[in-house]
Amino acid sequence: MAYRLTYTDFYAALKEGRLLGLKCRACGGYTVPPRATCQHCGEAELEPAEMSGRGEIRSYTVIHVPPEGFEGPYVVALVELEEGPWLMGNVEGLDLRQPVPDLVGRQVRVGHRVVPPARYTAGEGVAVTFGLV
Repeated sequence: MAYRLTYTDFYAALKEGRLLGLKCRACGGYTVPPRATCQHCGEAELEPAEMSGRGEIRSYTVIHVPPEGFEGPYVVALVELEEGPWLMGNVEGLDLRQPVPDLVGRQVRVGHRVVPPARYTAGEGVAVTFGLV
């Protein structure tokens, strides 16, 4: 099975300021991040599609004790994108020295952050981020 959108292509597009997903030819639903099958109906008839990159925070948490290679605190959010799928990433631009405001329902725009190589990685990575609008 050939992947219509690889993670390499997904991350390269993020670095260019674009959010790529997959649109299902069977049901019309969108899937992001890349998968071999539609997250809605399970079909494999997917085609790459550029998405708006806009969405709404549905849930979030503040990480105070981060894994090795990261510095806390930081906010991880689940965002429902305009096209329907949910995507997880870090919320940037918050002053975390102050109490975190309620973020549920806030509008965001997808961005990215380059993550430097760490002890157990295969090199540089790219993380999905969200900025409040």
